[in-house]
Amino acid sequence: MKGGGGGGGGKRRWRVLVIGVLVLIILSTLVPLAFLLGLHNGFHSPGFVTVQPSSPFDSFSRVNATKHSQRDLSVRVDEVLHRFNPVLPKKSDITLDSRDMNRTSTVDSKKRGLPVSPAVVAIPTPAKKTKTKASHKGVQGKTVNASHKGVQGGIVNADETQRTCQLKYGSYCLWREENKEPLRDAKVKHMKDLLFVARAYYPSIAKMPSQSKLTRDMKQNIQEFERILSEGSADADLPPQVDKKFQKMEAVISKAKSFPVDCNNVDKKLRQILDLTDDEASFHMKQSVFLYQLAVQTMPKSLHCLSMRLTVEYFKSAPVEIEDSEKFSDPSLLHFVIISDNILASSVVINSTALHARESKNFVFHVLTDEQNYFAMKQWFIRNPCKQAAIQVLNIEKLELDNSDTKKLYLPAEFRVSFTSGDNNLAAQGNRTYYLSIFSQSHYLLPKIFHKLKKIVVLDHDVVVQRDLSPLWELDMEGKVNGAVKSCSVRLGQLKSLKRGGFDTNACLWMSGLNVIDLARWRELGVSESYLKFYKQQMSGESESREAIALQATLLTFQDKVYALDDKWAVSGLGYDYYINTQTIKNAATLHYNGNMKPWLELGIPQYKSYWRKNLNREDRFLSDCNVNP
Repeated sequence: MKGGGGGGGGKRRWRVLVIGVLVLIILSTLVPLAFLLGLHNGFHSPGFVTVQPSSPFDSFSRVNATKHSQRDLSVRVDEVLHRFNPVLPKKSDITLDSRDMNRTSTVDSKKRGLPVSPAVVAIPTPAKKTKTKASHKGVQGKTVNASHKGVQGGIVNADETQRTCQLKYGSYCLWREENKEPLRDAKVKHMKDLLFVARAYYPSIAKMPSQSKLTRDMKQNIQEFERILSEGSADADLPPQVDKKFQKMEAVISKAKSFPVDCNNVDKKLRQILDLTDDEASFHMKQSVFLYQLAVQTMPKSLHCLSMRLTVEYFKSAPVEIEDSEKFSDPSLLHFVIISDNILASSVVINSTALHARESKNFVFHVLTDEQNYFAMKQWFIRNPCKQAAIQVLNIEKLELDNSDTKKLYLPAEFRVSFTSGDNNLAAQGNRTYYLSIFSQSHYLLPKIFHKLKKIVVLDHDVVVQRDLSPLWELDMEGKVNGAVKSCSVRLGQLKSLKRGGFDTNACLWMSGLNVIDLARWRELGVSESYLKFYKQQMSGESESREAIALQATLLTFQDKVYALDDKWAVSGLGYDYYINTQTIKNAATLHYNGNMKPWLELGIPQYKSYWRKNLNREDRFLSDCNVNP
């Protein structure tokens, strides 16, 4: 009986265990099924739990498996993103290497634990063009202030940008700002912008299996835009239905932005585009600077035509007897020397000087030129005499001189000097670029060419005279050789290329343009011989450019031999400085257009061209035939 009873109790225990196992199996099946059916949505937890999946694409597929609509998901995502606003990099950070920037942004996002937000495109406000008069301080940029949700901007100093541009590219940057044209082909530019954005989002959208249609649409639009841009680069080349293509592309991009894509990929793509755009802009800037320099250093087509037409006319017409040949060597008259290969420039110098003279019959002009322009220059002054002044044209290559190596025309040398140091005096003026005009090798031949003369005035061909220059012959130069206006804005100690030993570092530089030369004192001191001696010594020493060696030799030669003229005799800088005071220009006896922006070129500074144009004889028919319109 005991055995039977024990057996019955064991069977009951065994049945209870079996039933318990079956219940557990049923529960283990029903609970996951309930979660799959979404029954747990009726129970809300009091906290907010964020689950970060391994990839955003897994997250997107899981969300689609739930009963949440896409609209509810986007609303929740927006709420989260509003709590953690993205911080855009500053402009100074954008200039770093793209690889360092990508690595930095990834590390920062991991350290902060913030969700990656979609790309934010900041639209800059158009800068207002502000003109400054007679000031080197420039325009101070505005401070862009934003709230704690936006982007905090910095102080943008337009003057610093202008100075950096001027130091790097010289006067080209100022000329480019002055002659900036309105934006052309805006539709093509807009197409390129949309194409860049579509390319940035396409890799992330292509990884979404559920968005195959959007992927196809994006690919088709990208290919269509690429085809259109390859066939034309201007708005006129675009097809008539391009507006509809704009709408399609904008709709596709807008739809792509609505998805939580991998922003790291978008960020990398946009940064690559930024780097490529910067490289392209730098290339075009350097190309523009090269073309600018080419336009400065070469003769315009119209001036070349004028020279050729005058040369042909000279040989076609009968030679004219020179009536004023006796005046050319008369030391009692007032002699001016102009070294030039430019017909119009020489004409303006002579016209402006003779027109402001009290007695032009006492003025004698000697134009030194090369063989290529000799006959054209002679024919021009035969056709266009200037009052009662005598004009002599000399071919420097045919003169009987001892040194055959110097039988070549050298125009006054111009040196571009930029200061970037933090000197106290320069800090008050700001970093500036200056053009120094110095004597060339042709100037040292003047005592031999004009061996019968005792005193001359040398005028550069980029000079305009506004007052009678006769008083220059009455100056007592106190035994000095060269009377010139000194420029104390640049001192010898600031020129790094000069060897320090033989120079007074605090001495002011003198400028060519208007120079009173005492030829008798020049010959007595042997100035030309001293120059050749210094030049040969510098050439045998360190390897430097010929221009730098010539500058050092000239400064050494005329050290303590320059008589400082009053500043009102000459104002320089009209070929590169936009901010010269108008009253200073009116009070000056001569205007010197030193710099790259010569008044006879199209890129000359507009507000200074009128002083040069009014002294040009425009009635000559060859000017209209050759389309000369300075």
